[in-house]
Amino acid sequence: MKVMAIGDLHLSGSSDKPMDVFGPHWRDHDSRIAGNWTAAVGPEDLVLVPGDISWAMDWAEAVPDLEWLHRLPGRKIIIKGNHDYWWPSISRLRGMLPSSISALQYDGIAAGQYAVAGTRGWKVPGSEGYREEKDGRVYRRELQRLKMSLASAGKLMPDGGMLICMMHYPPVIDGRETEFSRIMAEAGVHVCVYGHLHSSSGDWGEAVNTELGGVEYYLVSADHLNFSPKLIMGDCDAG
Repeated sequence: MKVMAIGDLHLSGSSDKPMDVFGPHWRDHDSRIAGNWTAAVGPEDLVLVPGDISWAMDWAEAVPDLEWLHRLPGRKIIIKGNHDYWWPSISRLRGMLPSSISALQYDGIAAGQYAVAGTRGWKVPGSEGYREEKDGRVYRRELQRLKMSLASAGKLMPDGGMLICMMHYPPVIDGRETEFSRIMAEAGVHVCVYGHLHSSSGDWGEAVNTELGGVEYYLVSADHLNFSPKLIMGDCDAG
């Protein structure tokens, strides 16, 4: 089983939200993702999708996008991004998702030799735009949710297995340690994938892929990956 990852799909099957308003590189991005995904992912593989899945504003609008995702090969694990306004309560969501898609929220999911944890995350102190009076409460809540999810996933990890973490917001800033990264290092996470960052110029800043405290971090925003899922673990080393 290969473990792949791609986030920030920004699908709009039921909403008028063409992504090429953010640059010509987004033109027909859903078709490009589908083609690259089908070529790279097998039916037994796992694909991590760390948020911003659909532009839908409610469940009914999100259904076509989730069915589109379901039709692609492999098992998918999703987390909520900051634009996933359609995301209902986790119990309701899990009762309605197509069979190939699992939702992760405050807990863990077992997948073969891997255990997967994750949370949305938030802006971190010292990052651009962080304001303690506005962001502090949400930031600290997400730290606790990450701890809960890692504890849950740790109980599911088989002997000799590997712990993977998904976040939507960047857990590291320009390769610098944060409280999110410290929590993951202490929990023994092997790999963390995240999204949220985009670039219209192709300038992705420093150290979007990095290693801290024994944890490998990979930015997997769709546009950063040229709309092709990234191999994280499996047939060959992550790279």
